[in-house]
Amino acid sequence: MTARVDWTQGLQFTATSGSGHQVLTDGDKETAASPMELVLVAAGGCSSVDVVMILEKARQGVTACRCEVKGTRADGVPAVFTDIHLHFVVTGNNIAEAHVERAVRLSAEKYCSVAKMLDTTVVMTHSYSIEPA
Repeated sequence: MTARVDWTQGLQFTATSGSGHQVLTDGDKETAASPMELVLVAAGGCSSVDVVMILEKARQGVTACRCEVKGTRADGVPAVFTDIHLHFVVTGNNIAEAHVERAVRLSAEKYCSVAKMLDTTVVMTHSYSIEPA
């Protein structure tokens, strides 16, 4: 995998992935997400893909899935994440709690590459709730 990051102005950058997709970043968070915010987005996005795929394979009637991500950073420099919590809100019809618990656990323990990479230095926690469609 490759990526390229080009400075545009101030603390704004255009990142281009190897597949050609672009993301804007802004160290001041005025015009785009900061790189550290994108770390949270990456963790939530990666885990969400896993959870949805696992629930679909289990033939659960998922109509929506939201991942609310909260990160706590160290006070000093570098201000790395010390804790990241992912809370999944799964919406659907007749969703079995056992399937949601399993999907979240499998993503956290086995499938999510971003979370597995982070959990060597960050305390990663997960929770979920189920809402009817």
